[in-house]
Amino acid sequence: MQSVLIVIQVFVSIAMVISVLLQRSEGGALGMGGGGSGLGGLFSPRGAADTLTRTTAILAVLFFATSLSLTLLALHGRPQSFLDANPGTPSQMLPVHKSSPQPNTQKLPVVPSPHG
Repeated sequence: MQSVLIVIQVFVSIAMVISVLLQRSEGGALGMGGGGSGLGGLFSPRGAADTLTRTTAILAVLFFATSLSLTLLALHGRPQSFLDANPGTPSQMLPVHKSSPQPNTQKLPVVPSPHG
């Protein structure tokens, strides 16, 4: 299920990037341009802008939905909160061995510094 959602996520992402790049920007950088308006309202400059805006909005909703679904699938079966994990007390987490060596408490010789 997760693999299918990832594939859908990739296709939606690519389609959304294309639809955003096809839209006419303020300066008209990568926009579709004018074109003939003889084919009706869909391919007129205003109709194409409305269609691309709707398409981008629908793709954005699909992107959000697939992202949310993937997150919920990834979290499935995990504790709801870090407080629910209950790892135990700190003394249970780090066992102390009675046969462990004691730290070295001998004083090391002092090395004189070169400047005094």
